[in-house]
Amino acid sequence: MLGTFYGIGVGPGDPELLTLKAVRALKKVRHVFAAASSKNDYSLALEIARQHVPADTPVSLLDFPMTFDKARLEEAWHTNCLTVVEKLQAGWDVAFVTLGDPMTFSTFIYLLRKVRSRLPQVPVVTVPGITAYQAAAACAGVPLAEAEETFTVISGAKGGEALPHVLPFSDNVVLMKTYKKFPEILDRIRAMGLADRCCFVSRCGLEGQTVEKDFEKLSELNPHYLSLLILKKRGLEP
Repeated sequence: MLGTFYGIGVGPGDPELLTLKAVRALKKVRHVFAAASSKNDYSLALEIARQHVPADTPVSLLDFPMTFDKARLEEAWHTNCLTVVEKLQAGWDVAFVTLGDPMTFSTFIYLLRKVRSRLPQVPVVTVPGITAYQAAAACAGVPLAEAEETFTVISGAKGGEALPHVLPFSDNVVLMKTYKKFPEILDRIRAMGLADRCCFVSRCGLEGQTVEKDFEKLSELNPHYLSLLILKKRGLEP
């Protein structure tokens, strides 16, 4: 009998935002996996979850390169998939922990797709987590949507190139993954006349949390990986 594959969202960073369902799943599974960059052996998702993982439960970091190189990514997906599949075929319930929500800009999406390609009948339980943009909106006091407003979430990994395409149809936009192309994103926002309608949030709920609504100060920042921007087309409230 195949084990069950759990995808567990651990939230945006604050350990207190881990859900009760996630805690129960972490205590139940026989092996916990987490993604780590090929540049280091650290996983924030694992650190958030660790206090709820029994001491005798094995924990493994899976190496995922931070790159757009499809060949390198495919090799990593294949290798990591085989590692997870081995445990599932042995009948073990295993979990993959991920920041935020497993179905929103998450490594779990790609890993699940690979696992299902080899084990089509594998039982899967996805435990949702609080997303970074939900937490950021809460700590900044910026509503994401109200009444009949529209709300869009896009990636900023390529400089927010999708922003001009979605903004005509969206009242509010969140740009995730802003840290690598931050200056380019700021230039785009300024050129679109949205500089006074932008809120920056970084490390929400963690030490070093930053909330900044003064656009002119953003160019001085070196944003952390856990950073995003909220754009309000109708303007930020005082």
